[in-house]
Amino acid sequence: MLMRTDPFRDFDRLAQQILGSGTTSRPAIMPMDAWREGDTFVLEFDLPGVARDTLDIDVERNVLTIKAERPQRSGDWELLASERPTGLFSRQLVLGDNLDLDRIDAHYDGGVLRLRIPVAEKAKPRKVEISHSDATELNVAPDKAVAD
Repeated sequence: MLMRTDPFRDFDRLAQQILGSGTTSRPAIMPMDAWREGDTFVLEFDLPGVARDTLDIDVERNVLTIKAERPQRSGDWELLASERPTGLFSRQLVLGDNLDLDRIDAHYDGGVLRLRIPVAEKAKPRKVEISHSDATELNVAPDKAVAD
């Protein structure tokens, strides 16, 4: 049997056991994927076991803050393993001015929080028309405008 050890993982696990995971001073991580689908920027956060009513999404200027909480289990039982963090989860992202932060759509299903943020109209590619001038607008004599 092949065993793989990761000393950093073991150290993180030990620190979580001693310090507690997801405390307010050290929020637990929240894995994220981000991509663009046409004119929409999509963010997905993995939050299994988090109740929808503990999710909080704030936008201030161009900073997006997402908070969630997974409560610790309580009861009369003996803990045998603890690898999933509990407590407060928090993530802040600085978003560019090219996104319309007034039109964020948030959906939570199956432990995945999906945010869809449309690209701002001012940031979308657009054609710029080029105007042209007649020879008379350039104050050039009509016979000189056709030269060569």
